[in-house]
Amino acid sequence: MKTAVTDGIFTMTCDAVFTTAMACVLLLIGYWIKKKVHVLEKYCIPAPVVGGFLFMFITFFGHMTGAFSFQFDSSFQSPFMLAFFTTVGLGASFSLLKRGGVLLIIYWLCAGIISICQNAISIAVSKTIGLEAPYALLAGAISMIGGHGAAAAYGSTFQEIGYEAAVGVGAAAATFGLISGVLVGGPLGRLLIVKHHLKPEENNDSYAGVESVNASDAALNLTGLDIIKNVSALIICMAVGTQISGWIGTLIGMSFPSYVGAMFVAVILRNINERAHFYKFSFPLADKLGDVMLNLYLSLALMTLRLWDLLDLMGGVLLVVALQAIFMCLAAYFVVFRILGSNYDAAVMCSGLCGHGLGATPSAIVNMTAVTEEYGMSRRAFMIVPIVGAFLVDIIYQPQTIAFIKFFVQGFAG
Repeated sequence: MKTAVTDGIFTMTCDAVFTTAMACVLLLIGYWIKKKVHVLEKYCIPAPVVGGFLFMFITFFGHMTGAFSFQFDSSFQSPFMLAFFTTVGLGASFSLLKRGGVLLIIYWLCAGIISICQNAISIAVSKTIGLEAPYALLAGAISMIGGHGAAAAYGSTFQEIGYEAAVGVGAAAATFGLISGVLVGGPLGRLLIVKHHLKPEENNDSYAGVESVNASDAALNLTGLDIIKNVSALIICMAVGTQISGWIGTLIGMSFPSYVGAMFVAVILRNINERAHFYKFSFPLADKLGDVMLNLYLSLALMTLRLWDLLDLMGGVLLVVALQAIFMCLAAYFVVFRILGSNYDAAVMCSGLCGHGLGATPSAIVNMTAVTEEYGMSRRAFMIVPIVGAFLVDIIYQPQTIAFIKFFVQGFAG
């Protein structure tokens, strides 16, 4: 770390290691604040968002007063992001899909179609109010379906082609979406149950949760070599996936997110390994590694945001997010509930859809838990919703989002 006074402004210049260390400190502060402030815990606001946004306001104060500034080296940010999405792919076992049955396919298609509508809404608003397409799309399926991780990843891609505020816009949209998802999901599920006098069904025994499918992995007695193999597989998927993403980007003539290729390479490895047993895969290890990588990535991304670059964009972004929340409620209440069977499971799944369709899979779990604690268990919902929200919806939302970017953004960048 170096310090200097330039034009009367005290400037701290941090290398990559010191920048990452600061991100770690902010992450721990975020966890501490989240534990103390009940509303943050209630609405599942991620700890790195809390700590990162706090530091963002500190840097904003320094900028406005001209008292101090920071210069960061975020070299580790992209590897952390890549590692997280690769662990998501490693959690995608095809055996989970078999247990979900036809209802899983129906729910997956509903979520995928909704993601297309979300991007269409974003573009429609951008054309109406003059909001640039990249910023509008960051408030669409990217942040609503993909959450903070995808918002920051695509934001970085947009930033590279000239949209400097993209990472901040994506983070803000993902945060507003996360809050909206948990605010509307539980009440919507309760409304459907009460209005239609629904009761839990008794034939749910064949549906186990995602955790139970991977429970056998938790019992593995991993040696040091086993852990090395798991980490090596993760890094190899990152390398191969990045290369494949580069080829795809060249083929389609635009920047293609590297994490998409890494994630799908990881899916292939996970399922081949289940048959070939190249190494002793541990889902709990991959899951924890992914959690660490995501938290560090988000903390790095958010602490370096320049709030003063976002102010002129927030009105349009908030409008897009508000319309996304309204659309999600209407689609879940009037369409998806009926398609899923108009029963108790459908009502619980609609509450989950609002969670991961506006925020993240943990929000879906929070919504469904709130509903089922009051009205009764729905094993189908707890089996199907996490599978679709965690990775399956990416199969639809990623390609169509890239198509929207290709069609609507490249013209602006050119």
